[in-house]
Amino acid sequence: MVRLEDIHAAAERIAPYAHRTPVATSRLLDEACGGTVFLKCENLQRAGAFKFRGACNAVSLLGGPEKARGVIAFSSGNHAQALALVGRLLGVRATVVMPRDAPVLKRSATEAYGAEVILYDPASGEREAIARRLASERGFTLVPPFDHPDIIAGQGTAALELLRETGPLDCLLAPCGGGGLLSGCGVAARALSHGCKVIGVEPEAGDDAVRSFRSGTLAHAHNPQTIADGARTPSLGQHTFPMIRELVDDMLAVSDDDLIRTMHFVWTRLKLVVEPTGVLGLAALFCGRMPLAGKRAGVILSGGNVDVAAAARWFQSLNL
Repeated sequence: MVRLEDIHAAAERIAPYAHRTPVATSRLLDEACGGTVFLKCENLQRAGAFKFRGACNAVSLLGGPEKARGVIAFSSGNHAQALALVGRLLGVRATVVMPRDAPVLKRSATEAYGAEVILYDPASGEREAIARRLASERGFTLVPPFDHPDIIAGQGTAALELLRETGPLDCLLAPCGGGGLLSGCGVAARALSHGCKVIGVEPEAGDDAVRSFRSGTLAHAHNPQTIADGARTPSLGQHTFPMIRELVDDMLAVSDDDLIRTMHFVWTRLKLVVEPTGVLGLAALFCGRMPLAGKRAGVILSGGNVDVAAAARWFQSLNL
């Protein structure tokens, strides 16, 4: 189990590299959600997402020989970019296994940061198996996107910063793909905000964590079709599943249409560019899946790496 002390240590470790992202508020958003909402803007983090925090913490903890051999990850985009940038900053060679249908923007950015990208077909290949095979063949150290204590501790620094700025909250909502961010948020909230309910939010098309949370049995979702590409993970992990079961109060799912409506509001009224996965937590409030009823809510806007042309098509599809 990751402890608050691990998150504090991660915060000090990544401080020279990571941005302390702002917390945004909006009267219009409060009125729309029926309470007070604090947005932790990880869309403004380096590499455009909270993933930089976990990757930076994990790679920083590697020994000299491991750094010299290089690191490898599997990712649809945000962890890929994060690891690539961390590798560039710390002088560590990075390789990333990405699906062929990953957003072009995310793949291009990963390559621009200097990582080698290896593509696979998500309909027929298993990205983790490919990454583990390459790690064995080439001597790389695997840096997983979510299921590792060092990753979880790094991601938890986002909630640590948020709670330090806002003080106690009634609830904290975070997107859930593999559960690294949500697990870290759970650790921080339990320790720093007594009574704060921690809520994870997934896309309806990939609700494996919701089903796992409610049944107590690890469920899977094979290549879920959702615009929230950062939450297309097949399942929670060996670390994140038990942590979420212990630390999280509820899991919710929202539709892709909910994500599009929330994105449009955030883009046009708050002037923040956020990707579909990034608004999962906020969509639960904005679209009424979780009534706020005058309470204080913290929300992690997890990322802002989005194809603008795709976003325009999504907005047009709902006549927004």
